[in-house]
Amino acid sequence: VYIRAGVPVSPATKFGNVVLADEGGNVLINKTTQINDTYKLDVNGKIRSNEIVVNTTGADFVFAKEYKLLPLAEVEQYIEKNGRLPEVESATEMQQNGLEVGKMETKLLQKVEELTLYMIDLKKEVELLKNNNETLKRKLSDLNGK
Repeated sequence: VYIRAGVPVSPATKFGNVVLADEGGNVLINKTTQINDTYKLDVNGKIRSNEIVVNTTGADFVFAKEYKLLPLAEVEQYIEKNGRLPEVESATEMQQNGLEVGKMETKLLQKVEELTLYMIDLKKEVELLKNNNETLKRKLSDLNGK
C-alpha cells in the first residue's frame, strides 16, 4: 500500500491488513486494534529495515570523576544474589514488558564503559605486580650472588 504525502487519510482507513491513522492517530500494521495505544506504530509481525535510528543520551557519565564504579566484589555479590547485572532488568521483566531499545543501548554502553574502566585498573595492577616481581627477582639474585 502506498500513500502519497498530502493525501488525506480518514480515521481507521483500512487496506487489507493495514490500518492507517486509527482513531488515536496510531499506525497499525497487520492488526485492527491495539491493546496498548501508547505506541504510535504497532506491528503484528516481524519488521525489517536497513537502518533504525533511536534517540539516546549515551553513557559518557561513566567517565566523569564523580561516577562511582562499584567494586567488582559488590558486582559479583549482586550477580550471585540476583542472577543479573546491577541496573539491568531481569530476563523475566524483559519477556513480560519488552525493552526500550534506546534505554537498553545506553545501559549496555554504560556496562561496556564500566568494563573498560575495570580493565584499565586491572592492567595497572598487573603492571605493578610485574614491577614488584622483577624487584623481588633482583633482590633474590643479589642475595644468591653474595
